[in-house]
Amino acid sequence: MPSPTSTPSVILVGVDFGVPHFDTELEELGLLAQTAGYSVADRVTCKRRAPDPALFVGSGKAEEIKMLAQSTGAAEVLFDQSLSPAQQRNLERHLGLPVNDRTLLILEIFAQRARSHEGKLQVELARLQYLSTRLVRRWSHLERQSGGIGMRGGPGETQIELDRRMIGEAIKRTKDRLEKVKKQRATQRRQRERRDTYSISLVGYTNAGKSSIFNSLVKARAYAADQLFATLDTTTRQLYLGEAERSVSLSDTVGFIRDLPHGLVDAFAATLQEAADADLLLHVVDASNPAHPEQIASVMGVLKDIGADQVPQILVFNKLDAMDIANVPRVLSDSMELEGQSVPRIHVSAHTGEGIPALRAMLAERVLALKAGQGEMSPGPTPEIGNPVS
Repeated sequence: MPSPTSTPSVILVGVDFGVPHFDTELEELGLLAQTAGYSVADRVTCKRRAPDPALFVGSGKAEEIKMLAQSTGAAEVLFDQSLSPAQQRNLERHLGLPVNDRTLLILEIFAQRARSHEGKLQVELARLQYLSTRLVRRWSHLERQSGGIGMRGGPGETQIELDRRMIGEAIKRTKDRLEKVKKQRATQRRQRERRDTYSISLVGYTNAGKSSIFNSLVKARAYAADQLFATLDTTTRQLYLGEAERSVSLSDTVGFIRDLPHGLVDAFAATLQEAADADLLLHVVDASNPAHPEQIASVMGVLKDIGADQVPQILVFNKLDAMDIANVPRVLSDSMELEGQSVPRIHVSAHTGEGIPALRAMLAERVLALKAGQGEMSPGPTPEIGNPVS
């Protein structure tokens, strides 16, 4: 991880295996690197039918990366795809530099940004699970030695076994602590259910503007910035809807990203459970980003992983002010097809406030429709600011 006083330079590497919309400029990987505290020295892309089993990119391209690293003075090489432990080890030996992949980069960012006790536990669990697959790399300097009669192996084998056991024990302890947090969250959810609270969760691709929408709706001061993963910990506030004459619970969750490490999906299950248990999802989309259809698909993939894909949604197309003038819609509120279903959509700008009153009115309509369908609901708590996340 970069130190606060230095900005190590890195070379970004991406391999096009023929997938649609390959990021030829490695723009997102570059933003991830900058978020983690790196500066980008250069970018390398290539096309392959399949990964090279030994060096992922093949020996010729690996040699090109090595020469580029020497000429630019890069301190590290970052791959846009996940590397196997063997590929990572082989590349480091060939390049003579640390080599990491997208998975570890995201883990580094999460480790830097987690603030709550729960968030730190979740990051630690994901990090331990990742490292448990990299033991062969971490201890490559301790090679197994062949001894004389009666010897069972060298110190390398012993060290690997010891480290595997220590990491296994650390994973178990962290899971036990997270289980307690899950029980606390379950208690909080039951309390909200007893109060008949209507819950809404903001979800969306990272940097789509979820926290800005959250702040605009509840007049709060949750941290928001134009960067990837600006916030990681779930924040919940009460949102008073005047038209419906009641409050609802509004939660801002961690941003999603393509190829989110499965370890993080599993580790953040407690936080993402807010989305799975919500009555309504506000799926925030960066309307100014040309790749927003792929970003929507990535979010839907994670929602399926956590069992939240069947929760009703409203698509909130944010950053209306940053859209190309030719693409600005004439009607700000309509619907679009999402995985075979018609989903309400509204265009807003959290920056200028345009569309936010209409979004509040849309939410009030949802609550009023629920009242009509289920009978009169309790008025809910008095509007207040509170955060149940410790």
